[in-house]
Amino acid sequence: MLKNILKLALVGAVALGITACTGSEEPKEEAKKVIKVGATPVPHSEILEIVKPLLQAKGYELEIVEFTDYVTPNIAVDEGELDANFFQHTPYLNEFNKSKNTKLVKTVNVHLEPMGLYSQKIKSLDELEDGATIAVPNDPTNGSRALDVLVKQGLLTFKDVQFKTAIDIVDNPKNLKIKELDAPQLPRVLGEVDAAIINTNYALAADLNPTKDALAIESKDSPYANILVVREGNENKDYIKALNEVLNSKEVKEFIATKYKGAIVEAF
Repeated sequence: MLKNILKLALVGAVALGITACTGSEEPKEEAKKVIKVGATPVPHSEILEIVKPLLQAKGYELEIVEFTDYVTPNIAVDEGELDANFFQHTPYLNEFNKSKNTKLVKTVNVHLEPMGLYSQKIKSLDELEDGATIAVPNDPTNGSRALDVLVKQGLLTFKDVQFKTAIDIVDNPKNLKIKELDAPQLPRVLGEVDAAIINTNYALAADLNPTKDALAIESKDSPYANILVVREGNENKDYIKALNEVLNSKEVKEFIATKYKGAIVEAF
C-alpha cells in the first residue's frame, strides 16, 4: 500500500514539474538591442546621429526612420512599428492624442526650434502691404503658434481661444490674408505668398536660418520644446531610459550650440 502511494506521489510530482516548465511560466522577454526612432530630417535626425555612439556604449543600436510629415510617425509609434519618435512639441502631441485617439506620452524635452516669419518679397515687416498673404501651418497647434508671432508684432488680435485660426481674428488693420498649408510645403511657397511662418526644422532644410533670415521670430520663452515620444506603457523600459539619457547629455547640448548657433536651443 505504501509503495503504491509513493508511486502515485512520484507521478504527480513529475506531472507538476512538466506543467511548471511548459505552461505556468511565461518566457522572459528577449533583451532589446535595436531602438527604432522616427524623426524629421533637420534637426531631429542630425541630433539622433550624434547619440548613436552614446547608445552603442550602453548596448543598443539606433535605427533612424525619417519622415517628412507630422502624422505618420505618431501612428507608427502607436501601432508599435516604431519604439519612439522625435519631431513634435507637447501641445501638438496632446491635440493629436485627442483627435486620433492615440495613447502616446512624452519622456524628455530635447530642444526648442523658434518659429520664424520669412519672405522673398520684403526685407522688413514695415514693407508688408495692405491685403498681403501670409502662409501658416494648417495643424491646430502650429497654426496657432504661428499666429502668435503675428500677434506679438501687433499685426493681428484674436478672440480668447485655445487654438487661434483665421476665423478668430478680431482686429486686422492691414487686412492680412491667412493661408493655411501643410507645414512641409511652406518653404516651397515663399515665392507665391508675401510671407510665411515656418517651423525651424523645415526652414533649416530649405537653408533658412531663423536668427539671420527671419523678419520676426518666436520668443525663446516659448512652451513648444521638441520632445521624445513613446507609446504609453513603454516610458519606463530600460531602452527608453537609455535613449532619454543620451538625448539629454552634455554631448547633445554641445552639438546643438555648435551646429545651430542659436537657431535651435537646448531645452533640458
